[in-house]
Amino acid sequence: MARITGVPASRAGALVRFAYRMAQRLTGKLPEPMTIAAHNPWIFRAYTAYEYGLDHARTVDKRLKTLAGLKVAALVGCPF
Repeated sequence: MARITGVPASRAGALVRFAYRMAQRLTGKLPEPMTIAAHNPWIFRAYTAYEYGLDHARTVDKRLKTLAGLKVAALVGCPF
C-alpha cells in the first residue's frame, strides 16, 4: 500500500490514460508506481521513458534484467 493514493483514470489526462491502457495490456494490471507518478507530468514522463528504455535495452538478456531488478528491489526493501 502506497502512502500516496494514485491518480485514477477518470481524473487523468489523455496521455496518462493511454499509458494506463498500455500498461494494463502489457502487464495485466495497472502498476501502482505509475499511478503515483501521474501526479506530476514531468515525473510521469521521466518514469515512462525510463521504463520504456529499460524494456527495450538489448545489451543484457531480458531474464537477467528481471533478476537484477528483483535483487535490487529486495536489497532496498521495495514493496513493488
